[in-house]
Amino acid sequence: IKMAQGSKPGEGGQLPGHKVTAEIARLRHTEPGVILISPPPHHDIYSIEDLAQLIYDLKTFKPRARVSVKLVSEPGVGVVAVGVAKAHADAVLVSGNEGGTGASPLTSVKHAGSPWEIGLAEAHQSLAQSGLRERVILETDGGLRTGRDVVVAAILGAERFGFGTLPLLALGCKMVRQCHENTCPVGIATQREDLRAKFTGGSEMVVTLFRLLAGEIREHLAALGARSIDEIIGRTDLLRPVDPDHPVAATVDALLSPVEARYEAKRFHRVAPSVLGEVLASDGRQAVAAGTHVEMAYPIGNTDRAVGTRLSGMIAETHPDGLPEGTVEISLAGTAGQSLGAFLSAGISIHLNGTSNDFVGKGMGGGRIAIIPIVGSDAVPHGAGNACLYGATGGHLFVAGTVGQRFAVRNSGAVAVVEGCSDHGCEYMTGGAVAVLGPVGRNFAAGMTGGVAYVYDPAGVMPRHLAETAPSAIRPNDDDLAEAHILVKAHLAATGSAAAADALKLWGDAANSWWVLRASARETTAVAIAAAATPR
Repeated sequence: IKMAQGSKPGEGGQLPGHKVTAEIARLRHTEPGVILISPPPHHDIYSIEDLAQLIYDLKTFKPRARVSVKLVSEPGVGVVAVGVAKAHADAVLVSGNEGGTGASPLTSVKHAGSPWEIGLAEAHQSLAQSGLRERVILETDGGLRTGRDVVVAAILGAERFGFGTLPLLALGCKMVRQCHENTCPVGIATQREDLRAKFTGGSEMVVTLFRLLAGEIREHLAALGARSIDEIIGRTDLLRPVDPDHPVAATVDALLSPVEARYEAKRFHRVAPSVLGEVLASDGRQAVAAGTHVEMAYPIGNTDRAVGTRLSGMIAETHPDGLPEGTVEISLAGTAGQSLGAFLSAGISIHLNGTSNDFVGKGMGGGRIAIIPIVGSDAVPHGAGNACLYGATGGHLFVAGTVGQRFAVRNSGAVAVVEGCSDHGCEYMTGGAVAVLGPVGRNFAAGMTGGVAYVYDPAGVMPRHLAETAPSAIRPNDDDLAEAHILVKAHLAATGSAAAADALKLWGDAANSWWVLRASARETTAVAIAAAATPR
């Protein structure tokens, strides 16, 4: 999980549009030529609580997974590392300001970030002083070049060491810094077939490199009287300034502060699974194995997190493409906790009578979720919280109520209908289809490069909420109205929504009540929209 881009904090991570080939676009659920950033849900983090929830979701989906969190070497990184350890990460990577992409701006190459030595020492000391050092593996990277670098990193507290630039050089990289231009002359950082044909590297080159590196490390260890890396981890008494009279020498005392730290041979943390989620996985195990239909019904409370996620992980292990739709039908009643249906697999249908917290359908790749809030005094009930459908690649979501901020951010294939959303809806969306039967918040569709969004807006005020980088909002043509009609009918069938029923009754004036924002060709969204109308 990247909390930051690493050696160039706040920058980098983008893949220029001209390098996004048809193959890359297919794998990333977008279209060729669209600029890409790191895949979701890596960016689904706005607080340490969000990070803890993401780690929980990942370990619920695959309990045996080890989770590593990447931090940037900068002042205060130790406090963040402590929070990451408390969030049950298995490893913390502190990345320094050297190395990194050759496409970074010159100002970033020279001035962004701090040396890995500073962040690594602070993280190690903070974790040890908090009694958490034994809970995580500490790793560092950022321009490591020699065996001496590895030994110094171990003395400052690292147990693992990352290399990027060095093996690239072994494979033939000439550091011409044209990575972003798709013109790499040795065929490494390019998608052009004529240039890729020039690549002459091989795995044996990397093997030789690391054998030589290991030999140099052994020489340094022998000079220190140590037989293994493990013996020198955190042994800052083995370091001293080369020139004690140098003006900077006095400032390194903080790096070399000795701390007591215990270590275990193996550190791996399992999260406490949701009881309801485990019950659903147990009840559905036989159906998953045999592909037979099963129905389940349970009450749910807001302490039940990531419900349906463990069952989805089981399906993914044996059926990578999922099961036939409707194989597992789950009926729930109550208030769901965070991440209802996160990473949902095809074949699972969740029907919730009640409301849900944040992250509904996060990263879902298939299946269906229908949420029907209990109607109270509010004209339009609240259905779900923030970041619903974040980074989804497939499936369907129907909410007979409003949702919070960041709805359908980075959605790249799911179909959803809701009855109003707060700020930043459909931001960075790259695929799929969304219909909003109600008001939208500010910054709607910012950076949307794919998919289609329909907004029901009889008052005609929606355009004032659009972001400057959003596609143009236009009145729908007949084909657009046909697609919107399919979505509204599917929403009515899934939830019995009064808002959907009213919209259908007034369909004669639909051309003046709807807006459409289309960033993908119709044929790329038509199949998904048609699937939404499949009878359940």
